[in-house]
Amino acid sequence: MVGVSTLLQHTPDLEPEPEADLAGPAPRRGRRARRTAPDGETRTITSAFERRRPLTRATRALLNGGLLVFLIIVCLGPILWLAKSAITPTQDTLRYPLALWPNGTDWENLRTAWVDIDLKLYFWNTVVIALGSWAVQMVVAVTGGYALSILRPRGSRVIYALVLSTMFVPAVVLLVPLYLTVLDVPFVHWNLVNTFWGAFLPAGASAFNVAIVKRFFDNLPREIIDAARVDGCGDFRLFFSIVLPMSRPVLGVVSVFAVLAAWKDFVWPLVVLPDPAKQPLSVRLPRLAAVTELDVVLAALLISCALPIVFFVVFQRLFLRGGLEGAVKG
Repeated sequence: MVGVSTLLQHTPDLEPEPEADLAGPAPRRGRRARRTAPDGETRTITSAFERRRPLTRATRALLNGGLLVFLIIVCLGPILWLAKSAITPTQDTLRYPLALWPNGTDWENLRTAWVDIDLKLYFWNTVVIALGSWAVQMVVAVTGGYALSILRPRGSRVIYALVLSTMFVPAVVLLVPLYLTVLDVPFVHWNLVNTFWGAFLPAGASAFNVAIVKRFFDNLPREIIDAARVDGCGDFRLFFSIVLPMSRPVLGVVSVFAVLAAWKDFVWPLVVLPDPAKQPLSVRLPRLAAVTELDVVLAALLISCALPIVFFVVFQRLFLRGGLEGAVKG
């Protein structure tokens, strides 16, 4: 009778698999592995069979719909109420705050806010400060991230660590030194107080934006960058022709952060812009609220909120995609 070993030698198809293959891959340690069902489907609270039941599907739809309605009320409720109250007379807003125009609408509030209280001047001041802040932050963040991630000069890790360490310093602590610097700029001895330059130039010192851009540049395909260098592409051409075209998502993220932060900033414009004719909406509206009718103030608030909301809606795709690729991917 032929032995088992001899039979296996002459019949390689019957050869047993190695023990490692039969046992399967070793369990992962540290992070908790994702549990999957035998058919490969990810395990959840309800199984695939239960999700096909009419009662389970109705319950899930009811819970999802209720959660969606709750989020809409919490997130959009104040904005919708502001839009309603902006064209509602003051007495109706005070007596019936949740009623939909019990005595009609008053669209004159928008014109009064824009013309009579000179809202257009403060709106333009805010736009200038926001655009200047955006330009300064983009230049510093993109060039800093490019130098630390792509060029990587000697000591770049130490420089990056020092940049990140500035994020642990509260902004209130830097308020007085920053004001003294703007009051007498070193070397040139310029006084930038009561100028738009003094309002948006300090915004460039944002370690958070530099960290986001560097993180995104670290995840760019190194093969493309190396191939460009082999083809004789210099640092400047590599930056403008290769890196920037691939960095649109993170540029959108930095743009949203820069514009919204400058639009809602209150403390620094209040300190560096004492002239009311140069102050933005965030500084002037609280002062005008004390001497202006409520419906006009609400109309002014609606106008001041309109541009940031439109800006975010337009750039939300770049914002979400850039946040996932630049901050989560690794």
